[in-house]
Amino acid sequence: MNAPISPGLLRRATSPFTLDCDSSYRRWREAKLAVAATRADQLLVHVGNPAAISEDERDALLARLSAHNMALYQLPEGCKDKALVQQLGAQLGITQLDANWLADEDGVSNITVARAATPDAPRADFIPYTDRAIRWHTDGYYHPAERQIRSMILHCARPADQGGENALLDHEIAYIALRDASPRHILALMAPDAMTIPERCDEQGVARPAQTGPVFSVSASDGALHMRYTARTRSIVWKDDAATRAAVACLAELLESPLPQILRVRMGAGMGIVAHNVLHDRSGFVDSADSPRLLYRARYCDRSHAPELAWR
Repeated sequence: MNAPISPGLLRRATSPFTLDCDSSYRRWREAKLAVAATRADQLLVHVGNPAAISEDERDALLARLSAHNMALYQLPEGCKDKALVQQLGAQLGITQLDANWLADEDGVSNITVARAATPDAPRADFIPYTDRAIRWHTDGYYHPAERQIRSMILHCARPADQGGENALLDHEIAYIALRDASPRHILALMAPDAMTIPERCDEQGVARPAQTGPVFSVSASDGALHMRYTARTRSIVWKDDAATRAAVACLAELLESPLPQILRVRMGAGMGIVAHNVLHDRSGFVDSADSPRLLYRARYCDRSHAPELAWR
């Protein structure tokens, strides 16, 4: 008797994200582009109570995550409790919180301007905790493969006085644009040594070892596409060959282009993004002296319960 084919093997055999099955890619591409958002308000869902979202609200958020890998939500003005971030994520199936070393004890980071760095409070050394612009990236690009950041929630408790806009791009749309330009770009960016983040050292020695890995990878467990990327030019080493240089240049050009699926939003108080770790950036901003910008950021190692986009 033949052994049954595992779901993981079956997904990989028919995956639109490998170069082995062009027919699968074409069907998935058609379905993906048919629903692609070109305005941020297409992603917006109003949520009445983040501690107990309604079935309609949950379905609306999951539908957007299924189609776009991200959703925007707006909470009532009085919802300011930091705990709401994890409560909302759990109701969407996101539970494996990645508590990074700069996060608070609850595992959620307060993203606000840190005015000075000290050994006990080093946040000011890291760009998210400044008022400077942040270039295109996915979260956790410096993590090892076994600790991939697969979901994130970014919640605005207080907006900046000026600026602080986010640009968002579904990484699957980026994949389509690169593959349409040349399948060789995908081949180069799926190489296991495509991108290296050098080690980070502190006064105690190596605080984080170097991490080498692909830009695009396909999950063996659920067949989902994962992207690991940063547009920064310091503290990053790209594979030194012509194919990788061409692919990276094409991606950089894409992210600076007027691609209609690049969405821009300046979140106000009570608004947030829940996403499968899509590409995003942040413009520089100016704080109010008495009400500085404050965002809550939660990063997760699992994806939501959003169903796969129907394309087969």
